[in-house]
Amino acid sequence: MTVNVPRIKLGSQGLEVSKQGLGCMGMSFMYGPPKPEPDMIKLIHHAIKSGVTFLDTSDVYGPHTNEILIGKALKDGLREKVQIATKFGFVQKDGKMEIRGDPEHVRAACEASLKRLDVGYIDLYYAHRIDTRVPIEVTMGELKKLVEEGKIKYVGLSEASASTIRRAHAIHPLTAVQNEWSLWSRDLEDEIVPTCRELGIGIVPYSPLGRGFLSAGPELIQNLSEGDARKNFPRFKAENLENNKLIYERVTAMATRKGCSPSQLALAWVHHQGDDVCPIPGTTKIENFEQNVGALSVKLTPEEMNELEQYADAVKGDRHSSMGTTWMNSETPPLSSWKAKY
Repeated sequence: MTVNVPRIKLGSQGLEVSKQGLGCMGMSFMYGPPKPEPDMIKLIHHAIKSGVTFLDTSDVYGPHTNEILIGKALKDGLREKVQIATKFGFVQKDGKMEIRGDPEHVRAACEASLKRLDVGYIDLYYAHRIDTRVPIEVTMGELKKLVEEGKIKYVGLSEASASTIRRAHAIHPLTAVQNEWSLWSRDLEDEIVPTCRELGIGIVPYSPLGRGFLSAGPELIQNLSEGDARKNFPRFKAENLENNKLIYERVTAMATRKGCSPSQLALAWVHHQGDDVCPIPGTTKIENFEQNVGALSVKLTPEEMNELEQYADAVKGDRHSSMGTTWMNSETPPLSSWKAKY
């Protein structure tokens, strides 16, 4: 079945994207060994041809190799057909990962991403995580300069609290906020979603399929390859798995009743959150991409939405292996502290 992928305005600053994006991280990073480059380029081309033109990457994916991959995939005139989102902020220092949002790093990271992607501008540039040592106004001030110079078109934040979003937006309008959002990751709904809607900021849910668990259930855990970071995620640990597999079983039961797959049902739930929402499910297989696009044609009643949410309320374990860098810990110092320092 061919699914028409609608276009939406993401945020209120003018960016138009496909209603569903493509998360590219797993092609190069995090979920086991990097996948063969020709296969991934073929997948990206298939996505663009299918109408999914919003491609999400980051300089930390690889690191760097995912941006290079996307750059290669967009040769031969495809650049103008897509909207590229990439991110900055994570850097390796003394064998550990740290977050940087100081102006020097913001600019250097942007210049490096432009080279790797081999493009003249980045459509949407996110702070991947918030540097809690630097006032968000300082980070945004440099991003604003990059917009004025034409190096980036729109600005976003990932895993930022409501107050951090407000402070950032006051310096330069935010187009999108990226956050984990799925049937079993709903911690953004009380404050972040209403704040974004009040300010006209789009919402980009990452891991809308629970890092694959809502697609494959416990079988996913059994088949993870060596080096797959999901082995360290709390919800996939044995002490939580027995409970969490019940959620997958209930989602599967409803999907069977509706004649769709569990992943399509879970993704449809995210789409039904509103027209200002653009999930970016990741995949490395064309057949899974087709499944995901199929979610756009799955309709849910309010009663079905409520039923699904009741299942998800029972999830056990933190959603991330590093909760310390999520929106819950993203407050930055006041701008006055930076001015006093410099």
